[in-house]
Amino acid sequence: MMQKLQRFGAAMFVPVLLFSFSGIVVALTSLLNNPAIFGGLANPNTFWYGFWDTIQQGGWTVFNQVDVLFVVGLPIGLAKKAQGRAAMESLVTYWTFNYFIAGFLTHWGSFFGIKDFANTQIVANATNQGLNMIGGIKTLDTSIVGSLVIAGIVVWLHNRYFDKKLPEWLGTFQGSAYVVILGFITMFPVAFLTCLVWPKVQMGITALQDFMAHSGLIGIWIFNFLNRVLIPTGLHHLVYIPFQYGPAVVAGGLQPWWLKHLTEFAESTKSLRTLAPNMGFMLYGNEKVFLVPAICLAFMHTAKKNKEKQTKALLIPAALTSFLAGITEPVDFTYLFAAPILWVIYSVVAATMNTTMYIFGVSGQMTDGAIGIASMNWLPLWANHWHQYLAQFIIGIIYAVIIYFIFKFMIVKYNYLTPGREADDQDVKLLSKKEYKEAKAAEKAAEAAGENSNDPYIARATAYTTLLGGPENITEITSCATRLRITVKDPSKVGPDAAFKKNKAVGVVRHGDALQVIVGLDVAQVLERIEAIIADSGSTVKKTEADPDEERATGYLDLLGGKGNIKDLISCSTRVRVHVFDPNRVASEAEFKKVGASALQKKENNEFDIVDGINVERVIEKMKELM
Repeated sequence: MMQKLQRFGAAMFVPVLLFSFSGIVVALTSLLNNPAIFGGLANPNTFWYGFWDTIQQGGWTVFNQVDVLFVVGLPIGLAKKAQGRAAMESLVTYWTFNYFIAGFLTHWGSFFGIKDFANTQIVANATNQGLNMIGGIKTLDTSIVGSLVIAGIVVWLHNRYFDKKLPEWLGTFQGSAYVVILGFITMFPVAFLTCLVWPKVQMGITALQDFMAHSGLIGIWIFNFLNRVLIPTGLHHLVYIPFQYGPAVVAGGLQPWWLKHLTEFAESTKSLRTLAPNMGFMLYGNEKVFLVPAICLAFMHTAKKNKEKQTKALLIPAALTSFLAGITEPVDFTYLFAAPILWVIYSVVAATMNTTMYIFGVSGQMTDGAIGIASMNWLPLWANHWHQYLAQFIIGIIYAVIIYFIFKFMIVKYNYLTPGREADDQDVKLLSKKEYKEAKAAEKAAEAAGENSNDPYIARATAYTTLLGGPENITEITSCATRLRITVKDPSKVGPDAAFKKNKAVGVVRHGDALQVIVGLDVAQVLERIEAIIADSGSTVKKTEADPDEERATGYLDLLGGKGNIKDLISCSTRVRVHVFDPNRVASEAEFKKVGASALQKKENNEFDIVDGINVERVIEKMKELM
């Protein structure tokens, strides 16, 4: 169920991507036609006004067609094949749905509680008895709720029946035609139920609007918290979209409502909270502007000394991207995976900061980065509302300082592996959402495999295969004493080191498309399971034979505690003589014998002798190459 909701939330994001640019266009044209700023130049009878008003009408395109956009956009994200045809089927079925509603209300409007449907005129900025014009059809205003329901039905029909083979004499009705026919039949009872139920739902939405408008700070805090903390699940789309573009608070959504009244707000001296009390739900861009850069600073100041430059090179662009454009993914999915508790803290601080801003009168369409916030708020409204924006900046900076010190303290105290704090043999890397999901998928696969099998190796094998990019990404694989040796087609598909470690790997060594996963002495059993997984998938992989000297060298190196634990090593007749930093990290003699040693002798001053044989010089040469 969670996976289906995640896919649904991601599909909803397809049309949402179109709104930011349109919002900026409408905001800038409102600014350019503001007489308080441009004086007589912005009078309605001037060429200046006419030009920018024409541009603004184009900017309203996606907001005025939001219902249709979701009808078309959802199948693009959810249809398993022929997404373009699914979008067409969804649009035709949506129109059919609304024509059926128009027919029901024309003939039996009073039965459904809609009086004089035929003579009701649709007037802008009015309730219109809950009616609206959609695609030239006068119908019930079901907003994006209706769009999503109809699109969801069509996606189900499309995925199930698009490829259905009909008898030859009905061949012309196959494919999209068959799906539309099924949609036509389905829409008749759906339209009837909508006429019966939706007017009551509209009453509930009105009540919800009143509740939210008067629930005060608690409602705003909960909204902002959920909208942030649910990002890993993908369900945050289900939180903010009904508010920003749907009917949860005002008809048509809060963003279009704000833009329609922008000129009015610019000319008023009343506080923004008084003018637009519901816009406290649209303040979540502030965490992108103030908090994420502070988090990046905390990461930079807690990075290892030898990784400071590399960490800054990654995090400074990521911080600027968040600040300017409101894109936070590169930062979010890095520490979210490394330290989930920091994500919860961030969500709490973000919700509290936004609520505090609202307390001090800050309100508006602030869901993007600084560019979007400036175009829809600061620039057009600064003249009469600068003092509220000054409060916004002060509060934002205060909370940025708070989250900086919280993160810095937590990272140092609990040694979280945030960017710049990875092991010395790992590169500093920011996780993308794709990489985060792959890592989580590997964990789930490993858990599922472990739960459904008595085999102690299958869970790790499943996880490693997934993290290596899947069977199709593996071209060569073998093992030596303690390591898997793999060659992959595309190194970018390989998961992060942290994900391998969560599945009991000691570490990962990367050299382009060649990797070594340090597994341990049971590597042969894990390799056997991986080869079985690859075979079951239908993929083929080349199996190479390991060099026996290199195999022993690798095993000795890992059993000595890794290259970081080795101070020096030399050959002594038939022995590898080693001085280590921490003798407690050296494995037992029995484990050394498993990889080919004859004996292990411990001496004074952290010295160990590994009795190897006549090829000891070559083994030491291989050990030094690996170091």
